Parts: sequence; structure tokens; C-alpha cells
Amino acid sequence: MRALQHTLYRTAKADPGRRFHALMDKVCRRDVLWRGWVAVRANNGGVQRLLDELATELRGQRYRPAPARGVMIPKPGMKNEYRPLAISTVRDRIVQAALKIVLEPVFEADFLPCSFGFRPKRSTHDALQVVIDEAWRGRRWVVEADIANCFSAIPHEKLMRAIEERVVDQSVLKLLRQVLRAGVMQDGQVRREVTGAAQGGPISPLLCNVYLHRIDRVWDVREHGVIVRFADDLVVMCRSRQQAEDALARLRELLADLGLELKEAKTRIVGLWEGEEGFDFLGFHHKMVRAKGLRGAKRVYFLARWPSDRAMQRARDRIRELTARSRLLLSVEAVVRDLNEFLRGWLMYFKYGHSSLRFDKIRDYVTDRLAIFIGKRHKRGRHFGLSVIAYRSPDRCGLINMSGIVVAPRANKPWRDRPHAFGERRR
Repeated sequence: MRALQHTLYRTAKADPGRRFHALMDKVCRRDVLWRGWVAVRANNGGVQRLLDELATELRGQRYRPAPARGVMIPKPGMKNEYRPLAISTVRDRIVQAALKIVLEPVFEADFLPCSFGFRPKRSTHDALQVVIDEAWRGRRWVVEADIANCFSAIPHEKLMRAIEERVVDQSVLKLLRQVLRAGVMQDGQVRREVTGAAQGGPISPLLCNVYLHRIDRVWDVREHGVIVRFADDLVVMCRSRQQAEDALARLRELLADLGLELKEAKTRIVGLWEGEEGFDFLGFHHKMVRAKGLRGAKRVYFLARWPSDRAMQRARDRIRELTARSRLLLSVEAVVRDLNEFLRGWLMYFKYGHSSLRFDKIRDYVTDRLAIFIGKRHKRGRHFGLSVIAYRSPDRCGLINMSGIVVAPRANKPWRDRPHAFGERRR
């Protein structure tokens, strides 16, 4: 399968104008469907029979996706905002994952370095490094923007035209149209819209990137600044306020051509100067600060980042859930194990920043919440719990150490160096 992806990527990269006529046979391959099964993380019961049935239906063009189950989930850190999520059947998720396996290397050959979201071997920290580098180069006016309801607003016909620039296999195109028009069942009714790539499907992020690539490929860096896009969340790094205003106007124009628009509440122009409020991007708050401890009259400034207020609130909410009264029947060891599992992931993400002070706040908060939990289990107070953590336990009840793990980012020093997902090293 990896050899297949590598071949597709190299072929597409060698000829940007090539259109692929024969892809459906690859979607139907047993190893591709197996990888699709692994990607959706289902159990192994009856897998051989299921994959054989899917392959037969796909080859005979008898496969029909079922409507996804629509649910509304709260947006992280937002109490009164929800996003629609479409939960497809296991069969449909396998087919979508197989389509993604075959199509991704074809479009990866075209995607540009300014795009980071939902791409192999390109992470949020790669995008954040670009922000650091461009601020150091003097681009200190930032357009902070978010595309409104991107996944649900993409017009199907325009999306299919974008796909057809590279894919002309009619069986694959027909299958993609069926996936897009499968609909969502909510409150007992099936709705089939003419827009949207259902958020929650394995192939939806790829389709989003294919569509928004139309912005990336016409963006003029010299005229409008450096764009850094993570799916539908983006910033533009500019050298002047005027360039930032022109960039915002250009962004609105391009999105209007695509049938999309910006979320006005999250769109603004920010100057990166000492005393300015800064901006939030990918979970971090970014702000220009003055370096401390340097002698002499010269003032040195750099773009610092730390967990945003929203990220901090999400962490507190999760810690509060894990130490809630409803979990009092669990042992302290089990609760600490769950806390450590969450904290490890949270710390591993936010350690690449100037996060020490905020880590201290989370450490104090988790200690306090665990002390309250221990006090309630013993029908005592918070102070009893604090004494257990501080004095009666040699390792603070097993809570992980949150000190000394911060890695300060530096301009022009990549935080990692990995090869491209399909064999070619990134430049």
C-alpha cells in the first residue's frame, strides 16, 4: 500500500497537469480496504467477510452509502457553541478511508507548504514555526481569520470540479458524489444538502484541503504576505498595516468566489508590538515580548507563545471532569492514572512554547482538585487531601512532574526535521 501511495505521489508530482483515469481498481484492492478498516479502528469480528462484500459491491458499482447519524457536539472551550458531526456506519467509513488512501498522494503532490492541517507529516507545530520565523523576518502585522462553517458550506459542484482537475476516473467520481450526497439523519429525518463535506468522515479533511487549495495556489506572498493555513483556521503575516488590510480584502474576495465567508467574530488585524494584546492560533496565545536579562541599551524582542485562555479553560474543565464527585467510587490510583494520561498529551503539545507559568497554574489546579477528591473519599476536607499529596505520599500520589519540560521555540530553527510522508524531503 505504501508503494502504491509513493507511486501515485511521484507520478502526480512529475506531471502537475496529469489527470488520473484509473483509480477505482486501487480503491477496491484488498490491502487498501484493510488499511481503511484499520484506520476506522473497529473490532476484528467478521472483518474478512465484510471487506470481501465491500470489494464486490465497489467493483460491481452496487455500493450505496447510508445516511450518517447527525449529532451536535459542543465546541471545545465554548459553552454555547456547537458543531455538527456526522457519524457514518463502519462500512462507509472503511470506503471513505480507502478513497483517502488512494486520492491523498495524488493531491499531496499539488498542495503547497502554506497548508498544514490534516496532512501527513505536517503538524500544528510546523505551522507555528512559520509564524515564529516570519515575525522574526519583520512581518509583524497579522490577519487572524477563521472560515465560517467551512466543512458544511463547501458547494458540492465546485468541490467536484476541483477534484476533476486531477481525477477523471468516472467510477471514483461517482463514488465521491454518492458519499457527498448520502445525507445526514437527524431527528428521524434524512437531509441531503447540496453543500458540505460531513465533518467526522475520514475523507472530509482531504476534501476540505482540495477545495481550499484554490486559495493557496493563487495567493501572492509578495503582495499580500505569508499565509499559514491549518484547514479552515488561518493567519496571514504581513509587513505593514496596509498590506494586512489588502490581504484581508483579497481573502474575502477569494472566499466569495468559492461560496465561503469569514467568521467575522474571529477575524481581525493585530499588530505585534510591545503592549499589544497579541492573537490566538492553534491553541497558543502569541505576543511580542521583550527579552529579559540582556545587558546594554539594546532592546531585544521576540514572539513568545503560551497556552491560550481557551486552552487553559479546556484543561481545567477536563481535570474537573476527571475528579468529579461522580467518580468517588474509583480509587485514587485510577483517578491519578486518568489525570496523568490527559496531562501527558496536553503537556507534550504545549511544551513547545514559553509555557512555564501556565504549566504552574495547571499543576496547582490539578493538585487542588485531587486534594478535594481525596478529602471527599475520606469524608474529610481539602486540607486533609493536600496533606496526603504533600506529606503522606513520596511521589505526590503518582502525579506526573510538570517542571523542566518546556522547549522554547527559536526563529529559523525547525522544531523537527522529518521526511515527506511519501518519500520526498520537505524543503
